[in-house]
Amino acid sequence: MPNIPFTERNSDISNMTFNTLSAMVRHSVQEFASKIAFTMYEGEDVTYAEAGRRIAKVQQTLLEAGLRAGDKVALLSRNTPNWGICYFAVTTAGMVAVPILPDFSGEELEMIIEHSEAKALLVSDKLFTRLSKKTVERLNVVVRTKNLGVISQRVRGEGATAEPQPDDLAVIIYTSGTTSRPKGVMLTHRALCAQVDLASSIFPVRPDDVFLSVLPLSHTYECSIGMIYPFSMGARVTYLDRPPTASALMPALRNVRPTVMLIVPLIIEKIYRHQVLAKFNSTALWRGLYRIGFMRRYFHRVAGKKLMKLFGRRLRFLGIGGSKLDSAAEKFLLEAKVPYAIGYGLTETAPLLAGAAPSMVRLGSTGPQAPGVELRLENINAATRQGEIVARTPSAMLGYYKNPEATGEVFTPDGWFRTGDLGEFDKDGWLYIKGRLKNMIVGPSGENIYPEDIESVLNSHVCIADSIVTEHEGRLVALVHFNSDEIEAMLHDWRAEWATKKEALEAKTEQLRKEIKEFVNAKVNRFSRISEVVEEKDEFVKTPTHKIKRFLYSGKKQQPEQETSAPTAPEGPQR
Repeated sequence: MPNIPFTERNSDISNMTFNTLSAMVRHSVQEFASKIAFTMYEGEDVTYAEAGRRIAKVQQTLLEAGLRAGDKVALLSRNTPNWGICYFAVTTAGMVAVPILPDFSGEELEMIIEHSEAKALLVSDKLFTRLSKKTVERLNVVVRTKNLGVISQRVRGEGATAEPQPDDLAVIIYTSGTTSRPKGVMLTHRALCAQVDLASSIFPVRPDDVFLSVLPLSHTYECSIGMIYPFSMGARVTYLDRPPTASALMPALRNVRPTVMLIVPLIIEKIYRHQVLAKFNSTALWRGLYRIGFMRRYFHRVAGKKLMKLFGRRLRFLGIGGSKLDSAAEKFLLEAKVPYAIGYGLTETAPLLAGAAPSMVRLGSTGPQAPGVELRLENINAATRQGEIVARTPSAMLGYYKNPEATGEVFTPDGWFRTGDLGEFDKDGWLYIKGRLKNMIVGPSGENIYPEDIESVLNSHVCIADSIVTEHEGRLVALVHFNSDEIEAMLHDWRAEWATKKEALEAKTEQLRKEIKEFVNAKVNRFSRISEVVEEKDEFVKTPTHKIKRFLYSGKKQQPEQETSAPTAPEGPQR
């Protein structure tokens, strides 16, 4: 039987600071037993006491398959209450959880399971069908996350749990890098528990808070801040059983009425472009009024009240992270008085490094370093005051699993983690992220050009679904994937002038290229101006976390003579 009694009161735990997930989970199960921990939208509620019972059940299944403390257990599932239960069952037994992004390809899934040396798999039904028979047969046991029943069991034996120690390995999280094969980030119990202290020092969560979770739990961002943190505080998390499209998200917001929600920029950018900006671009009168500062602020405030109503009028923290937020969308949030905050961190730091409460946000900044975290800049450019951000944090990874070479490259000689991000601090110590070091383009006169800044302007255009800026023969080229819905809407007025839809589309696309070039170049500095806009007819190839695989497009030649076809819109909530 498991040796961690989650349903028995333990009076030795008297404070809210923990160094292991085992101590944290034990405390929450006991302290908040009758409260609801997890809810499936339009489905079951799971109390903290019931979570403790299910944790024990999963542990028993693993033990009967011969697993012992230190063994790896892969977790491959969409978001459900049982995702967190499985995660806690593994980590609190002294085993190592390997959460896997559902969007990895079948080949990548099998590579991760093999590379991590996982002996068991906790999996949802749909994702189980993507695995080969060979992979399944290598595992001691496969458990269904839907009902925690056994799908297959190859080994029967007597395993053993152990009480985890703070510096014991808790999880291995495989990143979805844009330029390389996935690397396994090793995080300890201490690193993950430190995130609770970091997050609570920035924005305290209360037992009566209700989270609406729409990002994959296999992301460190959602797992640490959106699951572990609220569980430690006795709060409630509700999960959607479908992608957060507008048709799915709107009724959920009305019914759940969350007080806390974590999102990626693309979600709020879509709301801003299609619900706010589209309205103010609809007529010449609206466009003229919108250009007047005090009128724009007034319109934003009115729109903000409508947005808060949409969220259920209880929202007090909208956390945004994962990639750069469009500056125009952020200005809207700020002027609309939406309680948002932008955090900064990486998987390798579990993830939080910097952040601020909604009452303290500054446009374009992620806030100051989090309490307990130290940040500094290396290789600073004297002219721009920008350098690579390096961090010393209690949440730093141990390294990349079975990859000492890559581990050595990301730590300084004095043990600080190299983020690979370029940033600068203002006089008050507030951090501003400029872009990825490896993405930076050096201009003809030595200027630092950040593609992400230009892409932010490009993506604010209503007709662009996604973009990437590359350098070709010393010139900046913008590759853009058009928003098909917006293009189709515009074609209605053009078709009368052209014999076919194809001719109208080609003419409109050519006009858009010129308009977009002028639109961008009017908003960026002189050396960041683009020379050409090229249509990318197919969606950009992306990682499982929906970031564009830049290396596939680096230095790509322009193709102005290509025949134009109807563009398609990207899928998924992230980029």
